[in-house]
Amino acid sequence: MSSSAVTIEVDGIELAVSNPGKVYFPERGETKLDLVRYYQAIAEPLLAALGGRPLLLERYPDGAGGKSWFQKRVPKSAPPWLTTTRVATPNGTTSDALVAADLAHVLWAVNLGCLGFHVWPFRAATPEVTDELRVDLDPSPGVGFDQVREAAARTRELLAELGIEANLKTSGSRGLHIYVALEPRWDGYQVRAAAVALARELERRHPGLITAQWWKEERGARVFVDFNQNAPHKTVFGTWCVRPREGGQVSTPIGWDELEKVEPDALTLATVPSRVAESGDPWAGTRPQSLEPLLEWSRRDLASGLMDAPWPPVYPKQPGEPPRVAPSRARRD
Repeated sequence: MSSSAVTIEVDGIELAVSNPGKVYFPERGETKLDLVRYYQAIAEPLLAALGGRPLLLERYPDGAGGKSWFQKRVPKSAPPWLTTTRVATPNGTTSDALVAADLAHVLWAVNLGCLGFHVWPFRAATPEVTDELRVDLDPSPGVGFDQVREAAARTRELLAELGIEANLKTSGSRGLHIYVALEPRWDGYQVRAAAVALARELERRHPGLITAQWWKEERGARVFVDFNQNAPHKTVFGTWCVRPREGGQVSTPIGWDELEKVEPDALTLATVPSRVAESGDPWAGTRPQSLEPLLEWSRRDLASGLMDAPWPPVYPKQPGEPPRVAPSRARRD
């Protein structure tokens, strides 16, 4: 392992990369410097997706498979040129988070051993506006990737029925993510309500394949639409970002025409730059969409007597929320 620092110039900043030869991804032996070069190679689509957004850092100073922790606060030793913004947790605790202002900010975090960027669904300049709906298709135990593919196709069909265009990406792990860019008109509570309505309608139409049930004991071998990934202050693993897996898998945007043939584990920091160089950004030309059709379904469901879906336990109790207790435990009690 080389211990000599390498200095690179990016966005007018001279950035020292310490221990550039440290192996971060042992499956093929990619190093910290390889990770830096990866982000340099895909900088344009990366910043199109993440630019201006706050980032939660997942740090692995010894590489994938080593010790790790999440870091929301930028350390006090951060350089003065670094852009930060105030973010809040569900209980109201605030901290200064890194903003993906440019590539230098991303690479500064990589030098700290950041192998995962988790991204807020708003821009630092407009935190009151949530401008992405994020549909997380999460396979329950016993669900294969072919079922996740089918769930993604059914989700796209339903959104198209409402006139809503959506983008697709791998999660970098076992699932798929569908993103809808939104007009700047709604807050996080409204976006989550829309996500709940979408999940419930998908379950109604495809009950053997898709579930909107929050409690794991009720999901069965179905694909769970994790609506709570849209809860206010919730982060999702970043587009184009490398997962802290030993193979360096990337959460990669793909075209809808690739859905039936994509093999997520083959999309790594070693393969994705050539894809971008050859085919460009599958999300280029994304247009902001209206959330109103899904909000109308949300209003319909509530008017029919449905309660809000359960929130994660770290959130304060919400109006209209059912009891936060698993159904089996409620029956015992």
